[in-house]
Amino acid sequence: MRMKEMVRRTRVHERLLRYYEQQGLLTPERLPSGYRVYGESDVETVRRIRCLLAAGLPTALIAQVLPCIRADDERLVPTCPDVLAQLRREGERITHAIKDLQASRAMLDTIIAAAPPGGGGTPRSPQPGVAEAS
Repeated sequence: MRMKEMVRRTRVHERLLRYYEQQGLLTPERLPSGYRVYGESDVETVRRIRCLLAAGLPTALIAQVLPCIRADDERLVPTCPDVLAQLRREGERITHAIKDLQASRAMLDTIIAAAPPGGGGTPRSPQPGVAEAS
């Protein structure tokens, strides 16, 4: 199938399909004219890529694990032992990122809670030597 059909079937923009190819995630055939031709298996590959991206995996890791992932009904299943270890490490990285974001949010909430009633705060006094705009 040609690019437009692939876009229709996967609901993924042409630019993203080209990006996936650039990252080594997709390898469509090329006609002598240079046009890309996708196979039926490429539709499933794009679905897997989208699922792994939604799980927070970077494309470099997806390129490594994609050959070791198979579809089992509605979920993806790893088929290589070393891929499982990589996925666990990535899960730990995401967990740490979530904790860092939660700490940032707590700090922001503390700052917001310290604001005076009305939220306006006290006006800042001009810095010495800086003229105020009128």
